[in-house]
Parts: sequence; C-alpha cells; structure tokens
Amino acid sequence: MGSLTRLGMFLAEEGGEHGGGGVEAGITSGWAVENVWLILVLPFVAALLIVFLGKANEKWGHRLAIAMMGYVFFHGTWLWILTMTDGVLYEASYVIGDLGSGFAFELGWVVDGLSSMMFFVVGTVALLVYIYAVGYMKGEIRYAGFFSAISLFAGAMLVLVAAPNLVQLIIGWELVGVASYLLIGHYWEEKENSSAGMKAFYVNKVADVGLILGAIMLSASVGTFNITGILDAAEEGAGELSSVAVVGALLLFFGAMGKSAQFPLHVWLPDAMAGPTPVSALMHAATMVTAGVYLLGRMFPLYEGLAADARPWIMLIGGLTLFLTGLIALVQWDLKKILAYSTLSQLGYMVLAMGAGAYTAGLFHLFTHAFFKALLFLGAGSVIHAVHSNDMRDMGGMRKPMPITYWTFVIGSLALAGIPPLAGFFSKDEILAGLTHAEGPSTAMVLGIGIDTFFFWTAVFGAAITAFYMTRAVFLTFHGEYKGHGHPHESPASMSAPLVVLGVFSVGAGFLNVPGVFTGMTKWLEIRANEFYEFHPESLDLGVALTGLTAGVVGIAIGWWLFARDADTQAERDRLHIPGLYPLLENKYYLDDFYLAIVAFIKGPLARFIDWFNGHVIDAVINGAGLVGVWLGRAVYGVDQKGIDAAVNGLAGAAGASGAVFRRAQTGRVQQYAAAFILGVVVLVISFVFVL
Repeated sequence: MGSLTRLGMFLAEEGGEHGGGGVEAGITSGWAVENVWLILVLPFVAALLIVFLGKANEKWGHRLAIAMMGYVFFHGTWLWILTMTDGVLYEASYVIGDLGSGFAFELGWVVDGLSSMMFFVVGTVALLVYIYAVGYMKGEIRYAGFFSAISLFAGAMLVLVAAPNLVQLIIGWELVGVASYLLIGHYWEEKENSSAGMKAFYVNKVADVGLILGAIMLSASVGTFNITGILDAAEEGAGELSSVAVVGALLLFFGAMGKSAQFPLHVWLPDAMAGPTPVSALMHAATMVTAGVYLLGRMFPLYEGLAADARPWIMLIGGLTLFLTGLIALVQWDLKKILAYSTLSQLGYMVLAMGAGAYTAGLFHLFTHAFFKALLFLGAGSVIHAVHSNDMRDMGGMRKPMPITYWTFVIGSLALAGIPPLAGFFSKDEILAGLTHAEGPSTAMVLGIGIDTFFFWTAVFGAAITAFYMTRAVFLTFHGEYKGHGHPHESPASMSAPLVVLGVFSVGAGFLNVPGVFTGMTKWLEIRANEFYEFHPESLDLGVALTGLTAGVVGIAIGWWLFARDADTQAERDRLHIPGLYPLLENKYYLDDFYLAIVAFIKGPLARFIDWFNGHVIDAVINGAGLVGVWLGRAVYGVDQKGIDAAVNGLAGAAGASGAVFRRAQTGRVQQYAAAFILGVVVLVISFVFVL
C-alpha cells in the first residue's frame, strides 16, 4: 500500500478586484495534517461501538458520540487555526486497489483552506448538536440507535469533505444519503415519517445519477479520479477534457442539486422535518445540504475556467431556488418547515454566488449560515420540546417562560435577515457585491437584462422576504398570549448552553471577512492546489450594503406591522393573505402533486403491466423451460432404464449363466480331471496328424 503526497504553492495577489486563488502555504507536513485520518475514522468507530454497547447502557451511546465528536472538534479547530495563521496545503492518497487502465481506487484526505473550514464547521456544529440531543432525545425511542446513526451521518460528511478523488467523494456522498434515510425516518412507526425518509432517499438517488456520470466523464477524459489532477487538466485546457468539460460540470451540478435541494429537486427537504430536531439542525447547517455547495467549491477552478458556460445555468437554478422557496415559507405554520424553506432559499444564495464566480462569497455564506441556522433549528426544537407541537397555532407568548431560547432565536433571525453587525449581513452582502461584478456569465440574458443584474435584484427581494417571514415566525411564536396547552418552561442546560454558544458565533463569525478591513476568509479559502480567479471587493460597497440592509429592514417593518398585534387565535394574527398567490404557495407550486402523479403512474399502470408481463411472459418462459426439462428428464430416464440398464443387466445375466455351466466341470475328483487331460492330449495329437 503506497502513499502519494501532493503539494502546491502559488503566488497570492493582493489589492486588485480580481485576485488569484491559490496562495503559498506555510505548512505542508506535521502531525495535525498527517493524521487527519483520525477525524474520518473516529465517528464510524463511535457508530459501531454504540451498536454493540448502547443496548447494555444507553448512556454509552451519547458519551461515545460526544467523545469522538469532541476529538473531531479539537482536531478540526487545530487545522483551522493553522490555516488562519500559517496556511496549510497537504494531500495524501493511499492505493487500495488497481482498477486497470491506469485507474486506481484510493482513499486519503486533503487539507487546504476549504476542507479545513469544513472540518471546523462540521466538528463545531455536530458537537453542539450532540450535546443538545442528550436533553432533547431523553426518553425517546431508540435513544442509543439515534446517536449511532447521527455519528454515521457526521462521519460520512467528513469523508466527503476530505476526499482527494471523486470515488471517495461519491462514497461519502452516498453514506450521507443512507444515514439521512435512517435519521429522517427515525420515528418509522408512523408512515408519514418513513415515507419522508424514502422521499429524501429517492430524490437524491435521481440526482446521484448525474454526479456519477459526470465523475466518470471527467475522470475518463483525464485518466485519473484525483480531483487535483482533473483541475490541473482544466487549468491547462487541453486534451479530451476540453470537449466534455461543460457537460461533465453540468452533470456534477445536477448531483449537487439533489443534495443541496435546488429547485425543482428541493421537494424532499421540507419533508425531512419528520426526523428529530437535532437531525434537522445538523442536516440543514453543516452536513447534507451543504454537500452540493461544497462540491461546487471544490471543483470551482473547473467552473471558473473550462466549464464557464455551465455557470449561467447554475445561476438560474440558484436564483429560482432562493426566490421561489423563500415565498413558500410565508404560508407555513410548522415552525421547522419555515426554517426548512429558509434553508432552501439560503442554499439558493450560495449556489447563485458560485454561478456568478463569487467563490469566497458563496462559501463564506455557507460558513456563517451554518451557525445561525443551527441556532434557529435548535431554538425551534427548544420551543417544540416545551409545547409538544411544531404548529405555531399552538404557540405564542413563549418569550417570558423561555428567555434564553427567545433572545438566541431573535439573534439567529436577525443574522438570517442580514442585519448588521450579525454574521449574515457580511456574507449575504458579499454575495450581492459578487453579483454586481460577475463577468463570466454576464452575457446571458433574462427578461432582456443581464443575468447578473436580474439575479442581483432577485437576491435583494429575497432578502426582504426572508426578513418578513422570520419576523412572522418570531411574533407568532414568542409574542402575544400563549395559545397552547400545558406549562411552557425553559429547556435544560444541555439544550440552552449550545444555543448561547451558537448565538456568539452568529454575532461574531461575520467579522472574519469584512472588505477593506479584514479579508481573512478570502485568503484562507484560496489556499488551494489549483489556481483560479474570482472577484475580490477592495472595500465595503456602501451602495450594495445599503440596498441589502434596506431590504431586510423593510421586510422586518412590514412583518412587525402585520403580526405584532395579538388576537384570539394565531390564524387571526396572520393578517396577510394574497388571493391567487397564497393558494399556489400553500400547494407548493403543485410540484409534489406532479411528482406524485409520476409515482402514481409507476405504482399504477406501469406496476400492473410489469405484474402482467411477469405472470404471462416471464413465468410462461420459465414454466415452459421447466416442462421441457421434465420431458427431457423422463426421456433420459427411459433410455437409461430400458437401454443402458438392460444392456448391463443382460451382460451380467450371460456371465452368470456361463458361470453356472462352467461351474459343473469343477467337481473336485482327480480321476475325472486325469480323463479330461488324456482326452485333450488325444484331440491335440489327432489335430496335428490330420490338420498339419
């Protein structure tokens, strides 16, 4: 088993609007980078041990999970600090098997700015979610099994993030899908929950076809599965890759559309709320749904260069997702589903940024969004834990009995709405700035204007919608009189402490990239083994910042005006209903009905045809072959009995008869033997005399 380490160092460009990606790394070896395999292996060790030890003592489940993820957090934070201070660039691949034609199956890890950021994000959010889950899942069915499955989930994401080649990336990708199926359907006793798990699995499998075909196409054209090798070839722009780059890149993006739930493959994600709330927090913040955005970031040099023609399509899908799914959040009563559609909208922002060539902006928003979206989901879970309902019609008045949950939820909502100085303001503002300087796809037109200009205003309007529906959620959940039953109370420390920590990150994470003040995130994310170019704001664009901020403030103001006043019921407080639009949103653009019609065809006429074909054609062929076999068996049996056996038995009978005749000559009397001897001699003498 061999080892290959690949290092890359490139010149950093500072000060210009379009800086070069790929900077000189200070660390290319050392214990932290050479032992990243521990980050990848330990979550799987936890998942396996919990299976064997969890039944004996349920506490072993969460203790093992938290201990292993605690190590991942420690190691990931170490790598992130090294990235921020010195820069790290390291790649290791171990050959597992030879696939022929120059291809090899390899496993390994990459440590650069992008993977270090993801190690830190996944480790931090997962650890806090695990701690939170101890209180939230207490007394729940399959408690230990939950921690086993969620450890598998986080481990699969880490394998994906660390992948130096497309084969390992697909392995992690599929493991994430399997783990999500288990977690979404955790309460599988209810059909709705098991159906949600299957829906997520099936939709992602459709998208995965694109990912696998794209990976095969790109790898075959270059002669390697190694991502750095593919991006090297893309940088050179020669060979077979140039002829398949756009198609291969679009196929990869189709795979990303499934995992990152882009329109119209977004339908699985709101239903995924059937799983426990800690799963929703981890899935929507740091793992599954960010995988598609991570893939676009990892392959960005391909999209930025040789496959630039794919970027208008990426912008189109991202823009549609951020706008259309954000609108659906306006009509939701399920608190978690509001956040789910919010996640879809924010993922649209990230994908739109990637399509516009704003690499840092898209990934910076992934970074900040992980903290405030995890905060919002865990805050929603805290409320649900107190009132035993997801429905905001059973809430209201939660501000006083749950002050920690309330204030942290408000912080998360303001960060999501893009209000300064919270994290979401800086990352969303950078996306808007990137859209004003998008060069690659700017020749594409939408409604007679440049695609970048069109989606800039789409993103601004989306920001207003985001602020509006989050204001609605805050007022209907926490303000007014309590409309439910029971006695709400603040969650235990194991649940409230992670909210406070995530609240701190939601406030401070944005300061890691403030144009003109501190551009650390830009420098760190550019530590890559392949060179590329992207837009770098020289300073804070006040016009763009004020436009985005105005949109957020207007959304909050309208929401405040509509929802601040209390009423006898929550339905009466929901004072906005737009005829024509709201029925369309309540039915989610009828996409689920469309997909169900396809499924109904598969389950109905197609299934009946397959059943008929199986019974009348396949079974007929099989039964016919069986009858022929029976006839041949009988014929062979007859030949065997009446032919072969008769001949053998006849020979045996003849031998027995002749033996009986010759047996009479053996009397045992010497006189008879002497007489026979003399008679024989006489016969021989006569024969010699007369014959010769």
